[in-house]
Amino acid sequence: SRMKAEIARILQEEGFVWAYEVVTGEGHATIKVKLKYQGRSPVITDLKRVSSPGRRHYVGSTEIPRVRQGLGIAILSTPKGVMTGKQARKQKVGGELLALVW
Repeated sequence: SRMKAEIARILQEEGFVWAYEVVTGEGHATIKVKLKYQGRSPVITDLKRVSSPGRRHYVGSTEIPRVRQGLGIAILSTPKGVMTGKQARKQKVGGELLALVW
């Protein structure tokens, strides 16, 4: 889906993954992500999904969580598109809190 591709784009921009590609298969698209490593450990140590179809989690621009003292990122879907918590705070927009990554 487009949302997954947007999340992958942010992970690449923020330096968590090397690259990603959208692979279209039988009626559905999958996203292949090439993880970035520091030595033997992946740069992403955890990815926590926050919002789910059954329980949407919305935050205002002042409630966006800071992740691991700024070492991690929050990913939001806002009226201005999918972006990091830092970008959303700067643009003073809130939205659906999709995931926390560190």
